[in-house]
Amino acid sequence: MTRGTLKIIFTGEDLARVRIASRVDELWEMAMSLHVLQRPGGGQDMAAWRRRARADLSGSGLLRPVRETLVPLMPIKAYFPDFLTPYEAQAGLRNGVEVLADTPAVRVRHEIDRLRRHVSLPAALDGLARGHRRALRHLAHLAGRYCEVAFDPHRATMERALGRERARLTRLLTDQGVDAMLSALTPSTRWRPPVLETDYAPGRYEIHLGGRGLTLIPSYFCRCTPVALADPSLPPVLIFPAPRRAPEPGPGDPLPDLLGANRARILRCVAATTGCTTSELARRTGTSLSSASAHAQVLHRAGLIASTRHANMVIHQLTHLGAGLLTGRTPS
Repeated sequence: MTRGTLKIIFTGEDLARVRIASRVDELWEMAMSLHVLQRPGGGQDMAAWRRRARADLSGSGLLRPVRETLVPLMPIKAYFPDFLTPYEAQAGLRNGVEVLADTPAVRVRHEIDRLRRHVSLPAALDGLARGHRRALRHLAHLAGRYCEVAFDPHRATMERALGRERARLTRLLTDQGVDAMLSALTPSTRWRPPVLETDYAPGRYEIHLGGRGLTLIPSYFCRCTPVALADPSLPPVLIFPAPRRAPEPGPGDPLPDLLGANRARILRCVAATTGCTTSELARRTGTSLSSASAHAQVLHRAGLIASTRHANMVIHQLTHLGAGLLTGRTPS
């Protein structure tokens, strides 16, 4: 499937209104995790979560309702309804569920009709498609229960991963400014002022912020390209995958034989720090600045890391190919 592009067009006022979500947005994680639940792959951590989530959902009687209600509403396609991930969920799951339950019927009908252009929906969702309040309340309750059951055993891991990414972005924003932060967002995004461009679902999309700013929401379960809301009139958000930590080397680790000990250490450091500068690589690996720079250049040319220059600073991030090498799996 050919990927498309999303272009987000900033004004000077928008750059001053970029913010980083301060907590886990569980309804966005619900949407992204349902995609993980529907398809294989994603690495050992996602495979382990998938097994545990299915067992826990089955044990609490939720697996069938999730498959019959939530999964059809969030297909792995170019679109799923915006009302399922309200902006207010950034204030907490309970707040998000309440807003979801109070979605105006006319909006529910409109977005369900749009979803039907992409997929066929089961008859069990007819009440929701008509905007029936009882069906919407049932959906909101199910969404809340899904988040509680599917995420609770994994919540500490999610919080740590997203906390690291928020700290990384905040550090860049504080030390180097918004340009540096947007330049180092993910390997699939390109910051060419005043446009932030990213790989996206098939098609070409543009969002003109028009002074409203942009909320950046790192996601644990978002595993491919960033995601945005389909309705350009809603508060603009960009959901993007938080980098994963590289696994620790085990006995007989072949990576040093393949890359050399220092280069393997550099690659693991980039993965473990979820993005860092060349001077940080040198400090963390105990190598000289020139040596760290040379190793990073080789890894960049090999496609294992993405290196983005901003002024006199270069920021390195793990690519999907690099993550696949570390995990021993072929990246999708």
